[in-house]
Amino acid sequence: MPVISTPQAFNQEDLYVDLEAIIGHRLFLKCEGFNFAGSIKLKAAAEMVEAAEREGRLDSDSVLVESSSGNLGVALSMIAASKGYGFVCVTDSRCNLPTRLLMEALGGQVHIVTEPAPDGGLLAARIDHVRALCASDDRYVWLNQYTNPNNHMAHFRTTAPAIARHFPDLDVLFVGAGTTGTLMGCARYFRDWHRRVHVVAIDTEGSVTFGDTPGRRMIPGLGTSVRPPLLDDSYVDEVIHVSEADTIRTCHRLARRGFVFGGSTGTVVSGASQWLARHSGHRRRPTAVAIAPDLGERYLETVYQTNWVQDLYGDDMLDPQAVAAHFPRGLAPRPPRPAPSADRPV
Repeated sequence: MPVISTPQAFNQEDLYVDLEAIIGHRLFLKCEGFNFAGSIKLKAAAEMVEAAEREGRLDSDSVLVESSSGNLGVALSMIAASKGYGFVCVTDSRCNLPTRLLMEALGGQVHIVTEPAPDGGLLAARIDHVRALCASDDRYVWLNQYTNPNNHMAHFRTTAPAIARHFPDLDVLFVGAGTTGTLMGCARYFRDWHRRVHVVAIDTEGSVTFGDTPGRRMIPGLGTSVRPPLLDDSYVDEVIHVSEADTIRTCHRLARRGFVFGGSTGTVVSGASQWLARHSGHRRRPTAVAIAPDLGERYLETVYQTNWVQDLYGDDMLDPQAVAAHFPRGLAPRPPRPAPSADRPV
């Protein structure tokens, strides 16, 4: 039993879910949400803060400031509270309410940007706001997850080696693309590994990360309106874009089997399912791992909320037949049991 004195000292690194019974293809899902920050972003946050401390950029009066759609903001709020720093998260209106409340409960301040920049959308507007804050007060320290090499080095040192230990015969790895820290750290590690691993980046439709046309994106996490400076796509073998409709249906598909994951995880699983379906005719089934960045409690008011989904994506979005269409034959969701009644014994 571990005994810790700081919240960042605990992270469950070695939990995987075998999704074959749910999606019809063998896929091992690496769960990264079992820590006090609730997501994989704890790794990057801890690495960036520790590097800033080693470099002498932080002192007792420092206020960390970062642009985040949510999960990194929570991780930095937690670390700042643990270490005695201030913290300001600059986010936008897509950030989930539970995420904002959690940051505030941890002592962080949340600034919400509502007007997109003419070039670069809400992300560019958030970064402009961060720069203005830093220019106004030298106590502010911007870790800058978009360019900070410690973002991807966290995963080069931890996430990828953990996968390699458990799956020495790994064939394909599916990683979501946001800032691309996780993607680049894992891709760089497996490029030099003892056997070839096919790295598939999973992005959301409407994201410009890999050169696509910008479009509406309502689920925070993956995707971006500005190409991530950390990205070197020479390390990426393939890119799959997933619609938000498929993300939501996949989240609900997993929830029907008892696994409530976040929107980023739904996107990654959806993209991985598409890839595995296209390659199902091979004689040898590939050993495939996907990374689940977060859990689903922070999405209960959005991805898992019927009115929110129907208002944005249409009344038939969560129709049982539409959700069932995403299941391989024989793997449709189990129907709910009827509630007990007075004339029927339990």
